Amino acid sequence: MSFASLGLCTPILEAVANQGYEKPSPIQAQAIPAVLEGKDVMAAAQTGTGKTAGFTLPILERLSKGPKVRSNQVRALVLTPTRELAAQVGENVATYSKRLPLSSAVVFGGVKINPQMMRMRQGADVLVATPGRLLDLYNQNAVKFNQLEVLVLDEADRMLDMGFIRDIRKILAVLPKNRQNLLFSATFSDEIRALAKGLVNDPVEISVTPRNAAAPSVKQWVHPVDKKKKSAVLTKLIQENKWKQALVFTRTKHGANRLTTFLEARDIKAAAIHGNKSQGARTKALANFKSGEVRILVATDIAARGIDIDQLPQVVNFDLPNVAEDYVHRIGRTGRAGAEGQAISLVCADEYKELTAIERLTQQILPREEVFGFTPANKLPESQPLRPLKAKKPKKPKKPKAEHKDGQRSGDNASGHRTAPKKPGANKSSGNKKPHSRRNSSGNNDSKPQGKKPNGSKSQSRKP
Repeated sequence: MSFASLGLCTPILEAVANQGYEKPSPIQAQAIPAVLEGKDVMAAAQTGTGKTAGFTLPILERLSKGPKVRSNQVRALVLTPTRELAAQVGENVATYSKRLPLSSAVVFGGVKINPQMMRMRQGADVLVATPGRLLDLYNQNAVKFNQLEVLVLDEADRMLDMGFIRDIRKILAVLPKNRQNLLFSATFSDEIRALAKGLVNDPVEISVTPRNAAAPSVKQWVHPVDKKKKSAVLTKLIQENKWKQALVFTRTKHGANRLTTFLEARDIKAAAIHGNKSQGARTKALANFKSGEVRILVATDIAARGIDIDQLPQVVNFDLPNVAEDYVHRIGRTGRAGAEGQAISLVCADEYKELTAIERLTQQILPREEVFGFTPANKLPESQPLRPLKAKKPKKPKKPKAEHKDGQRSGDNASGHRTAPKKPGANKSSGNKKPHSRRNSSGNNDSKPQGKKPNGSKSQSRKP
């Protein structure tokens, strides 16, 4: 199968050929025709399999046949969770649309908003944005969606995991109802799948690879090591194996800074990239890593989204991630487009729980190799036999509590607080005790007194 057989126009085919691509990847072969037909799509594939082109190419094809974009308007909106990923997608859009009369723009936080507002005065056929900055622009009337035709959620699982669901709902509320929706992601948990399906209409679901699996061209293994020896072990691996480039993941921002300082002190050119760094510093570190000026890039999970480097040979888990799915995302930075790669994890005894979760998720026991001279004092327990993953049943939504006409929920008192449930027979009077009357929120009795009171006194009529 060729790109030409998918129904793409000549300018796009020429742009693809100039990038050295001859045949579409499996995700592209299935996604491009579905997007061209105008269907909603929910696609899951491993990182590095060409998801970005899977939605970029058909969107450009569709937009090339439509009306000209007006000032401040957007025809296709791509939402991404991180600045780096937004920049990467923006580069792809610009590359593939060079020969088309289409415009594109990228907006994200961490930089001044005024230049972005000025840019949007021209309108953008394709706008790539992070949710927070997009809402800022919309609230200042710098972005309008009257012409919107397509919405894309890229890395949809990470977008929702990172807590963007509220922003996404706010954005969805202001978009035209009649639009095409595309969700592309590396992995989908059952909860995320259930939530994501609520954002698309009768989607075509595409999954070309096993869920939560690494590319088969990536060799994975574990080095058991004491926690305090990890920096020394990493230094030895870099020097003895003469690594030219490696992407190293740490769990925290401070950990990334400490490791970078440690490596620099040993004449290993390194740079850190994480959320506390300014956008300028992050962009510079990534550019220097891509050019080879920086040998080791130390990153946190969030900042690493969008790092797309051809032929990246090594990915190192200096710390195992708290969430097992993040392991798949991390090692997906190597072994891209069928190339060979290595994923090395430095694991201490304290991380046994995280290692077990990763092995169960990926359904494979990672081989272990001790580094000579660094036999751990705290032994890493042996891996447990793998148990098959059970499909999680989606949680049933809780029924909303019934409300009274005055806005209170069933069981609330006049001040809005919950009241203790009544015991059976609590309303019955015993002996010569008077029954308590229920009061409403205004402090009056719910019903008028009728007849005589229990003690025999006459009831007093209320004054109007």
